[in-house]
Amino acid sequence: MSSVDPNPSMLVIDLRRAWGVVVLRGSLAVLFGVFALVWPGITAVALALVFGVYVLVDGVGLLMDAFRNPDKSNRGMRVFGGVLGIAAGLIAIVWPGITAAALAILVGAWALVTGIAEIAAAIRLRKQIQGELLLGLAGLLSAVFGVLVLLWPALGAAAIASFIGVFSLIYGVVLIALGLRLRKLASP
Repeated sequence: MSSVDPNPSMLVIDLRRAWGVVVLRGSLAVLFGVFALVWPGITAVALALVFGVYVLVDGVGLLMDAFRNPDKSNRGMRVFGGVLGIAAGLIAIVWPGITAAALAILVGAWALVTGIAEIAAAIRLRKQIQGELLLGLAGLLSAVFGVLVLLWPALGAAAIASFIGVFSLIYGVVLIALGLRLRKLASP
C-alpha cells in the first residue's frame, strides 16, 4: 500500500466548508464574551446555562470538523475535544446549580483540552496552509486560559464571568480571523 498525498482540490473544498464553522465558533465566543462582561454579576446558574449552550454547540462543531475533514491525523483529539465539549455542555445545562469553583474547573479543563487540540492541528496544518499561526494562537490562548482557571478555581462568580468574557472575546476574534483567512485561501 502506498502513501498518497491528498488531492489539492480536495483541500480547497474542505477549506470552503470549514471556514464557516470556524467563523461561527468565533462569533459564538464573541457573543458569549460580551454577555459575560456586560453582566458580570450574573448568577452561577445563569452562567452555567449560557456556558453549557456555548460549549455544547462548540463540541458539535468540533465533531463535525473531525468527521468532515479529510485530514485524519488529528481526528482523535478533535473527537475527544468535541465529546468533552458536549459532555461539559450537557452537565452545565442539566445541573446549572453547580458552584462557581466547579464551573471554573469544568471551563478550565475544556479550554485546556481544546487548546491542545488546536495547537496540534496548527502544527499539522503548517505545511498545508498559511495562517495556521492563528489557529496555534487560538490554541495557546485557550490552553493558557485553561491552566489559569484550573490554578485559581475559587474566584467569585463575577470575577469568573469577567475572566471568561475577556478570554471569549479574544479567542472569538482570533477564530473569526482564522475563518476569514481560510475563506480567502479557499477562493479561486
